[in-house]
Amino acid sequence: MITENAAPRATASTPTRPAPAGGAAQLVVLALGFVMASLDTGIMNVAAHDLQARLGLTMSGLTWVVDGYVLAFAALLLLAGSLAKRFGARRIYLVGLAVFTAASLLGAAAPGGGALVAARFAQGAGAALFMPSSLSLLMNAFPEPARRAKVLGIWTAIVSTSVALAPTVGGLLVGTLGWRSIFLVNLPIGIAGLLLTRRVIAAVPGTGAPLSGTGHVLGLLALGSLSYALIEGPAAGWAAPGVLAAFVVTVLAAAGFVVRERTARTPVLPVTLFADSRFSAANAVGFLFNFAFYGALFVLGLFLQTGRGADAVTAGLQMLPAVLVIPIGNVLYTRIAPRTGNRAALAVPLALSAAGYLLLFLILSPTLPYGVIAVVLAVTNIGSGISSPAMTGVLMEAAGREHADIGSATLNANRQVGSLVGIAGMGAILTGAGDAYQGTGYAFALTAVALVAAAVVGWLGVRGRR
Repeated sequence: MITENAAPRATASTPTRPAPAGGAAQLVVLALGFVMASLDTGIMNVAAHDLQARLGLTMSGLTWVVDGYVLAFAALLLLAGSLAKRFGARRIYLVGLAVFTAASLLGAAAPGGGALVAARFAQGAGAALFMPSSLSLLMNAFPEPARRAKVLGIWTAIVSTSVALAPTVGGLLVGTLGWRSIFLVNLPIGIAGLLLTRRVIAAVPGTGAPLSGTGHVLGLLALGSLSYALIEGPAAGWAAPGVLAAFVVTVLAAAGFVVRERTARTPVLPVTLFADSRFSAANAVGFLFNFAFYGALFVLGLFLQTGRGADAVTAGLQMLPAVLVIPIGNVLYTRIAPRTGNRAALAVPLALSAAGYLLLFLILSPTLPYGVIAVVLAVTNIGSGISSPAMTGVLMEAAGREHADIGSATLNANRQVGSLVGIAGMGAILTGAGDAYQGTGYAFALTAVALVAAAVVGWLGVRGRR
């Protein structure tokens, strides 16, 4: 049976300790993986045009350079969570960091589009391995609920800052050092993460629980085919044979997964998790939150260019107020959650964010100054910054240390699918609208509806909990 070290067998809730380390060191180390992945994703969006020109990529090839990562990441999340539970969270976290770092080196050295797509798939696989494990390790490093709420807010703020700065960093790297530098920048972060994790993060021995091979294959098929359909649908058409086939595979695999879970002796998702309304609520909120946030961000970028005539650089700068405030909300969470509990910290900011998008739907017009849009979005996304760590906090409370790995993987999978559905849905609204203002207004209205639904689910699902 594989565990994270050669020490005598311990339970999953009894981590073994390396050399003593301060809480701040543990927090920063566990954020490194997320920072690396967040930077990579944001930078890739900025570098896409240069990549296409330098490597002679077709639009289809460019799409898979960007989305191959998403497909591998979403498809492998549930398997990654189970691997962390079986073999130990730190071991799988380190494997994920190593895979991602090595794939970044391969991406930097890629001679052509095919090799680059393969490297991006490998990066997605690495990210799927370390993301669920990082939250599990964070929970073990900070077991006290009050302190963990503060740490979770700071950790989220670090990651959110990297997301906000990624486009600017990407533009500087591509403009000064060329596209290969966007992969090379991951190397020092990945190597530092590998070395420091072994030094300051406690090893959590695996439980040795058997893997559900059939269940994971069905889960991988369902998530992978759904992601493929949502990625290809907007470009190929929703009635394209490949897209329809992917949806059929999704339905069949998902149905098989549900049947298998109900009868399996070793289910992928323990039944006890879904018996807790907090777990179901956190996952539903995760889907709706990402649907709204990333769908609206996608619409905003297009609107500033097609509706208001900004060029790509100007549009990127004008979007900064919508994203730079998110770390402020993350830090506010550290002060709010210990006093109100995660229920209020989750539901109330979601409702306020919904009000902001509803306001934009009502007042959006060609005469509306950019400054008004920027202020409304800034205030709105402070709410998003508070509710995001609250959502994670609810899930971690429900999953507990025993199921932290698979619980985190489930939330990440739901959020990833929510992002894909949100972008596809908002894109369909823009396509069917009469003009940019009408389409953006309708998209903001849909965003408000999704956030209201998330607020209601969060309030009711976390009922009676602090």
